[in-house]
Amino acid sequence: MLIPISDDNSSRTETPYIVYLLIAVNVFVFFIELSGGGEAFIAGYSVIPYEITHGLDLVSTGRLRPGDIPQAAGPSPIYLTLLSSMFMHGGFMHIAGNMLYLWIFGDNVEDDFGHVKFVIFYLVCGIAASFSQIAIDPNSMIPSLGASGAIAGVLGAYLIMFPGNRVRCILPLGFIWTTIELPAVVVLGFWIVIQVFSQYTAFSHTARRSGGVAYMAHIGGFVAGLILTFIFRSRRPPRFRPVSYYEDD
Repeated sequence: MLIPISDDNSSRTETPYIVYLLIAVNVFVFFIELSGGGEAFIAGYSVIPYEITHGLDLVSTGRLRPGDIPQAAGPSPIYLTLLSSMFMHGGFMHIAGNMLYLWIFGDNVEDDFGHVKFVIFYLVCGIAASFSQIAIDPNSMIPSLGASGAIAGVLGAYLIMFPGNRVRCILPLGFIWTTIELPAVVVLGFWIVIQVFSQYTAFSHTARRSGGVAYMAHIGGFVAGLILTFIFRSRRPPRFRPVSYYEDD
């Protein structure tokens, strides 16, 4: 498993204020969750496919049944959970991984798009990711949350615009962890292959209803990012750079 820790920022010309703001908002919301929001609050502001496809809040209509995941009342209209869910996370590792990817890959994409277009791009990719997950099980009662889908869109944009940028990764080799530099096309290509394979293996009746990682949201966000990049990007060609391969002791 490759864990990216940095990339080539030599082409960046402006401070990525939106990336910093998005990270700050995600961390702020996570602290709200920790400080008393609880599981019911998290579920109330997450995307529940059944609520979106039926246009109702299960709590306000009294349709929660014994055994359903407890939840607080969500925003009104319930479709606002498509936005609120993007800033919520299920645990420390969840938010840490998402913010790491946003920190590494988001700045160059924002630099190319510009601040305003990057915000629009990020939110649209997040919404597209949610609808992708809803599409595979529109009557699911399982809450879906996290910035993963929107960040997957950022990865798709990065792959299109900076395929040759060097990405420094941690490579675990048993008890030994080393670092290696690879082109972005390899790192992100490996990431999306893992998402597709994981979704394929999760396409069973049980897996779709037992919770876990929303791989289809990752795939949907990534595809949305690939497509939208051709609308939002400047007209600079992809940046292939000579890549060196090495390992550090």
